[in-house]
Amino acid sequence: MLAQEPFTLDVPKSLGPLTTPATPLEIAACDYDVVRRAVAYVTTHVRHQPEVEDIARASGVTARALTDLFRRWCGLTPKAFLQAVTLDRARRVLAESPNVLDAALELGLSGPGRLHDLFVVHEAMSPGEWKTGGAGLEIRFGFHPSPFGTALAMSSHRGLCGLAFADAGEETAAFADMTRRWPNATYVEDPATTQPLVRRIFDADAWREDQPLRIVFIGTDFEVRVWEALLRIPLGRATTYSTLAGHVGSPRAARAVGAAVGRNPISFVVPCHRVLGKSGDLTGYHWGLTRKRAILGWEAGKVIGA
Repeated sequence: MLAQEPFTLDVPKSLGPLTTPATPLEIAACDYDVVRRAVAYVTTHVRHQPEVEDIARASGVTARALTDLFRRWCGLTPKAFLQAVTLDRARRVLAESPNVLDAALELGLSGPGRLHDLFVVHEAMSPGEWKTGGAGLEIRFGFHPSPFGTALAMSSHRGLCGLAFADAGEETAAFADMTRRWPNATYVEDPATTQPLVRRIFDADAWREDQPLRIVFIGTDFEVRVWEALLRIPLGRATTYSTLAGHVGSPRAARAVGAAVGRNPISFVVPCHRVLGKSGDLTGYHWGLTRKRAILGWEAGKVIGA
């Protein structure tokens, strides 16, 4: 039995400047700092559909540099990215397929194998294990660069159990947020263990059916049902909280479903960012609306380039 004594741990405040990027993820992490500023500017000026020059100026780079960066980061021009994350596009996505989960089920995507674009297999801890707050569970973690800022990956012996995001200086808060979910677990900093998982998650070329990513859900029975439903939302599509509620057998529990979506511990892999408000609005995201818009735009580039 692992010791359940309170633990203290120094979490790095920042990954530091990546002055000589050596891997695609490190390059993407450098790009994201500019992308974040660009997305934030677009968000506040979306009604005016700003020109690339305006976005670039607000992001601190030239228009040419911004265009090259976006093509490298997500495969889209800044203008195409802007179109991909406007509310009008979100509404069109919903209008085209308001029951996207029905379509996913009809295509046979509800089983434990090919649940969505990342090709994952999943299992859940028993309710008893969840109720103990993770007592007896050892979770290894590491901070890594990603296309959406610093990624905090957490893994148990069963598989990936947590994925969070943080901007520079927010790593400690992200770690505290995740550990509050399972307060009695033992945490071991081990980036060598989590790095291959992060590389697998953010490299679209590695999304292969014959090499599924194993994940483990740690939550209530209701939360696990919601998270399983999220896995059925295909890349480049979206659904609503009310539709999601219908698919977990609680059509009148949209608010409870929303709370479960907000507690999703495996961001991006379990695509809670693909859930929108009833009117197609890009509603709240635990790791920030700017990051939600960035993820949706990045995914749009993958769909267009497929």
